[in-house]
Amino acid sequence: MVIAASSFEEYIAQIPEERHSAFRALRDVINANINPGFEEGMQYSFPSWYVPHSVFPDGYHCDPKQPLPFVSIASQKHFIAFYGCMLYNSTDNYNWFVEEYAKTGLKLDMGKSCVRFKKWDNLPLDLIGESVRRVTAEAFIADYLQHRPTPKGK
Repeated sequence: MVIAASSFEEYIAQIPEERHSAFRALRDVINANINPGFEEGMQYSFPSWYVPHSVFPDGYHCDPKQPLPFVSIASQKHFIAFYGCMLYNSTDNYNWFVEEYAKTGLKLDMGKSCVRFKKWDNLPLDLIGESVRRVTAEAFIADYLQHRPTPKGK
């Protein structure tokens, strides 16, 4: 589900109204917990937080013109998605999240790139906030550099 928007407000205006409060809550908890060194904006058509080129000039290896993605949220056809890149480039962060999620009593629906929420009336906002807060931009960049593919020709 691609939504053409250049800001969070444009994005939220185009998603189903019953998702608005959940989306605002996700954005609020991410903004309240994110560390310095990240910026909020739109990336890949989603509300996102990323490491800007001013902090990490190399950008994202898939497209160096893009800043390094950290977190995105998206309204998909049947669910709200939380794309937490920090969960997927660190085994420690991934395992911590899975263990902590189990403590919520909610069923974890986690794919290869996102956590899916099919019911948004009971989002684990505290856990999402903590998952964002526990990773600094410096640590995220270090994990990324350790795991990114070697550029071709090097």
